[in-house]
Amino acid sequence: MTITIPDKPLSRTDALKQLTAPGQPFAMQVLDIGGTPCRVYVNAPNSLRELFAENRSDETFFVYEDERYSFEDMYQRASTIAATLVNDLGVSRGDRVAIAMRNYPEWIMAFTAITSIGAIAVAMNALWGPEEMAYGLSHSGARLVFADQERVDRLARCEPSLDIDIIGVRLNEPVPPGVRLISDILAMPAAMPVAEIDPDEDTLILYTSGSTGHPKGAVSSHRAVISALLSWEIDAAASALINNTEPLVLPYQIATLLGVPLFHVAGSHAVYLSCYRSQRKLVGMYKWDVETAAELIEREQIASFVAPAAMTGDLVEAALRTHRDLSSLLVVGGGGAPRAPDQVKRIATTFKQAIPNTGWGMTETNAIGTGISGQDYLDRPSSSGRVAAVLDVAIMDEAGNHLPQGQRGELMVRGTSMIRGYWDNPAANASSFTDGWFHTGDVAYQDEEGFVFIVDRLKQLIIRGGENIGCGEVEAALLNHPDVIEASVYGVPDERLGEEIGTTIYVRKAVDEEALRGFLVDHLARFKIPRYISLTFETLPRIASGKIDKIALRAKHSKGLGL
Repeated sequence: MTITIPDKPLSRTDALKQLTAPGQPFAMQVLDIGGTPCRVYVNAPNSLRELFAENRSDETFFVYEDERYSFEDMYQRASTIAATLVNDLGVSRGDRVAIAMRNYPEWIMAFTAITSIGAIAVAMNALWGPEEMAYGLSHSGARLVFADQERVDRLARCEPSLDIDIIGVRLNEPVPPGVRLISDILAMPAAMPVAEIDPDEDTLILYTSGSTGHPKGAVSSHRAVISALLSWEIDAAASALINNTEPLVLPYQIATLLGVPLFHVAGSHAVYLSCYRSQRKLVGMYKWDVETAAELIEREQIASFVAPAAMTGDLVEAALRTHRDLSSLLVVGGGGAPRAPDQVKRIATTFKQAIPNTGWGMTETNAIGTGISGQDYLDRPSSSGRVAAVLDVAIMDEAGNHLPQGQRGELMVRGTSMIRGYWDNPAANASSFTDGWFHTGDVAYQDEEGFVFIVDRLKQLIIRGGENIGCGEVEAALLNHPDVIEASVYGVPDERLGEEIGTTIYVRKAVDEEALRGFLVDHLARFKIPRYISLTFETLPRIASGKIDKIALRAKHSKGLGL
């Protein structure tokens, strides 16, 4: 790539203009996608299938405990699985195939296989309980599901029982009737089936909690996912151009730590899928444990770690109290929930070489949106950064008018990485999109340099350690209890997680809190079960419209907790 570096410092706008010019690796053109003019990368892979095939190599790709796989190893295993899906199970283009497991190597093998044959991967939340799993599988119309032992056990508890094929992963108990083992499939190597895939075909459904009711299935195309990956690449290239720095060369393979789940866009996109073109080593964890994370960073010489504020805060504390050598860390990224300004400074001072960065993104944007790093972040620790190259953002009032710089309104976004909509949910699509613009539900303003500052939320969502939790979904589960008459759910401030779940419940008679939580286990994932419960024998207070006064209840409960 030949770029002319001027005498005076480049602005980000000028850097992006150079990088996206005709003939450059990040060259762009404008295409109409779903009725919206979108900027697309001319040289991007046409599909995830192409991304995987183009980046086969003998470099180490995935490390899980004592297992190590090269990019070629993973591709060959994915090819064998794909051949079984097509030839034995009759999976065809557009069919939905679910993945429900922890961060095992088989998650990536299954995802590669599904998306490489033109089927649609349904990446299910591994923390879901039986009712949530049954909803996701039924709503998506999944043909089959790849599931580990814990998820197989939960599927057996679904009522009514589900008529779905199961491919078992790492089962350590007697195999239920009708369940195929992935180990048996992998014992018969086969070539990747032939498939022609259009960039704008559906490839992924991720379920995301909304402000009411069931989670919504966000549907992404190959182009949307890949445009997000290249947008992180161009941000790095722009930063190097602005600062006149050369690409980093290390005496060992650059590695990244997978401490977040693969069923979220942070894990699947920002961590996992970003490894292919950069040939990064990905070091997986079964689940987050800060002591294990510190040991892995030291042993595998991890260079980058991306996680919500609660987890990066854990790592800062671990660095201060342990004797682990974490000096290999070069980037400590964030997202999912804002960091406290003090944590931004502590990242910069605690790790010898690490640059703090963060961004704002959603499942609906395929994880990108805005980004900020380095000195910009240290100077503006409350900002979420500037908009990605393939997206547009706007601040609008309730009437849909664009607001000037500095004024607060709803953050709206549109562009190439956006989902095409929600699976089988026309009502949600109608309420979420207006003339190509997506309603984020976040209140924000933009300064004169283009930095976005998110200050509030419009939607009834709790963000607990980066997990979006819909208040309406938790309220509905509480109302299933025979002694609960009314329930109001809200966020309670929490130093580590940002927010915890609180609820005020109007009950018919006294209810034991632990018994109530036990009742909720079959209705909700454990992370959605309220930590703070306030019981009352009186009707919950109302606002003028007749709705429950959630703000007053939250304030009263938080005050009672001394928060």
